[in-house]
Amino acid sequence: MYKLMLIVLMAGLWMTAQALQIDEEMAMQLLDQSKRAVNRAAHAGAQQLDREALAEGRLRIDPAAASDYAMAYLRGNLQLDEAGAPLPNSPLKEPVRVLALDVINDDHSFPYVYRNETYDFEAVLDKPGVVFIVRVAYPRIFAALDPIEWDIKGVSELVFMEER
Repeated sequence: MYKLMLIVLMAGLWMTAQALQIDEEMAMQLLDQSKRAVNRAAHAGAQQLDREALAEGRLRIDPAAASDYAMAYLRGNLQLDEAGAPLPNSPLKEPVRVLALDVINDDHSFPYVYRNETYDFEAVLDKPGVVFIVRVAYPRIFAALDPIEWDIKGVSELVFMEER
């Protein structure tokens, strides 16, 4: 009888360990998908030229357009609504919070070292760019475990064709 109880106990322990492993794998897939979404959003924001500055011969990013496009790309890639809450088909279950969306323009000298002490992030920009930091949470399978939260950082510079 005790062997039967041991087998049942071990099966329960094995299933719990397997569920924890699957939960961790799902969290890593969400982190990877979120990182790609943040990188794409930063890139989309960094490509929004200020047309008035361009007419004067200056390469400059339009901050309002950069913010709009970055948020649109983030919402599209992570399937979020206007408030950042996940839609029914989203891989997320918790709302995404935008922690920083900074546009670095020609009012800085390049190369420019961007530092954000709050989120422990540093990047070197050689030309105008966008820095995007969001917080993504992954609720765990077991309610007893705290959710996993990541501060996902992305940076992109203005891409342009140089004359030869």
